Amino acid sequence: MSNMTPILIEEHVPIKSRLAISLSDSAVAILQTVVSGGALTYYFTRVRGLEADLAGIVWLLFGIWNAINDPLFGFISDRTKSGLGRRKPYIRYGAPLIALAFGLLWANLGNSQTIMFVQLLIGLFLYDTLYTAIATSIYVLPFEVAVSNKARSTILIWKIIFMVFPNVLPFAIAYFQPGPADNPTPYRLIMAGLAILMGVIIYFSTYFYEEKHFQQQEQQLPFLKSIKESFSNFAFVIFLVLSFSVMYIQTALLQGVAYYFDEIMATPLPVIVGLAAGIPAGIVLWLNRRDRWGIKRCLVTWLGLFAAGCGTLFIFGKTIPGAIVGFFLVGIGFAGGMYLIPIMNGDVIDYDEERTGLRREGMYAGINSLVTKPAISLAQWAFLSIIAYNGYDQTLAKGLQSAQAETGILIAWALIPAGLLILSLIATRWYPLAGEKWETIKKKLTAVHAEKETQFLESLGYSHSK
Repeated sequence: MSNMTPILIEEHVPIKSRLAISLSDSAVAILQTVVSGGALTYYFTRVRGLEADLAGIVWLLFGIWNAINDPLFGFISDRTKSGLGRRKPYIRYGAPLIALAFGLLWANLGNSQTIMFVQLLIGLFLYDTLYTAIATSIYVLPFEVAVSNKARSTILIWKIIFMVFPNVLPFAIAYFQPGPADNPTPYRLIMAGLAILMGVIIYFSTYFYEEKHFQQQEQQLPFLKSIKESFSNFAFVIFLVLSFSVMYIQTALLQGVAYYFDEIMATPLPVIVGLAAGIPAGIVLWLNRRDRWGIKRCLVTWLGLFAAGCGTLFIFGKTIPGAIVGFFLVGIGFAGGMYLIPIMNGDVIDYDEERTGLRREGMYAGINSLVTKPAISLAQWAFLSIIAYNGYDQTLAKGLQSAQAETGILIAWALIPAGLLILSLIATRWYPLAGEKWETIKKKLTAVHAEKETQFLESLGYSHSK
């Protein structure tokens, strides 16, 4: 019997596993977009009355913590060894804790400036520590549950589909957010219910997939050397420029939409029509053009369309037709962020593997968060500072701000993001992973991956389809 050739089958990720990973990814993203997208800041400043300057300080202090916790956790995650795998323990046991931390952010623990400042600061620290542990783990799950690129791609497609929900939800929340004179109790109950629902989804998702445990045996670089090697990857540096800009822009857009509805556009029609058409159109566009144009050309086109959308909202955002066009282009931009950025990140990590011989997804995810989390903090602080400079009064009821304050909203919400997108477009010129040299490296990596995948899959009794 020992001399018989084993029967091999193609590696396959069950649909339940693909859905579980994608749903948990979407659930964590929903919590994060509510917190970092402006709803929490709006709640503390407009509803509870925390001074905008104090809220801005909280976000800046919070950014310092993220400079420590994100790369550190990526380092720890890559080295975790357990019967559940490297990532699943953080997701399963962190789920009820992040639900509790999220719910406590909306509790009324007192209305003095000191109490609200401390609650927001400590609440963000607790919530984000758990978010980092869970989100970083989910982000790299496709690489942990499957070895072949073909099997991994079946997960990524579902993740893109489910990411529509966290990108749209903040716009819906902004429309029914309470103002300074409204009763916030129903809103708090909604947030508590959201925390419980998302926590349940994240927790139970871990029972529907299994990690490949062979990666726990790989020898990883020491912490400081791992960071140094990551920043020596110039493609990663360009990626971080785009990643910072996109996170800043998404935060500013999601944060500002509540103020936009309050003072400039009373109807949600532009958001519903524009995003409903723009996001699917963007997904179709990037799916069809990825291989024909290449990633670099897609990035340039995406950044240009996204910048045009933000510019349209700044110039014509007070009119319904202009807002619809602006949100349509922003929807295409959101789709590009969901689809092109992960693919770009995959190329960057592949290039790192070609340089170091190691797969270091966790460390790269952690360092990326080192950049994106401060972008969130900076966007929150900058938005509040810009509208305050233009005379925005946090104590006024909805619809009573001055014309200058409305202009300040548009500057912080749309003009600054448009400028960052243009700068990112310029930086993309130096992105090196394109052209014949990169194609040669990709072919080499493809051959290396194919050999590794074949050896490992066949050791488990699977076939390998190229």
